[in-house]
Amino acid sequence: MDTRSATSPRGSRRRAGAVAALAAALLAVPAATGAAPATAAPYCGITWGSGAKTSAPLTTGRVLAVRAGRHACFDRLVLDMTGRAPGYDVRYVTVVKSDGSGFPVPVAGGARLAVVAHKGATSVPAMPSVAGFTTFRQVRWAGAFEGYTTVALGVRARLPFRVFTIRDAATNRSRLVVDVAHRW
Repeated sequence: MDTRSATSPRGSRRRAGAVAALAAALLAVPAATGAAPATAAPYCGITWGSGAKTSAPLTTGRVLAVRAGRHACFDRLVLDMTGRAPGYDVRYVTVVKSDGSGFPVPVAGGARLAVVAHKGATSVPAMPSVAGFTTFRQVRWAGAFEGYTTVALGVRARLPFRVFTIRDAATNRSRLVVDVAHRW
C-alpha cells in the first residue's frame, strides 16, 4: 500500500479543510434572534400523531370482514360493514380487552391498538395474516357485544396512526380504515 498520499502536505491540507468544514457545520448555532433550529420534515408527510381517535355515532348494521394491506408509508387495517359508517374509538392501550367478558386479548408487538367500531357483528370474520408487514404484527378478534365490535391490532411500536370512515351509498356498505405509519 502506498502511504505517501496520506502523509503528503497536499493530503493533509485537504483533510484539514474537510475537518474544519465539518466542525463549522456541527457547531453552527441559530442566531440569537429567537430563530428555532430547523426540524426534519415529517416521514412521508405524515402528521397524524398517536393519541386516541374517536367518533360518536352508533349505527345499525354489522361487521362483515376484516382485511389488511401494505402501502409505501403505512400499513392499513379495514373493517368492512353493512349500513352507514359507524362511530369508532381507536387508541393505544396496555391490554386489549374482550368485549363482554373483559378478558385480555394478547397480541404480538411492542404496542397494542384497540380498534372499536360502534357497530355489532353476528359472526366472527376471518382475521387477516400480517406476516411480512412493516408495522403490523398481529390482528385478533376481541369480540362483539351490545352494538360494539373490537379488534386487537398488535404493532411494532407506538407509531402515528389515523382513522377514517368511507360510505358507499349505492351498495349500503361502509368501511372503517386504520392506517399506522411505518415510522415517525
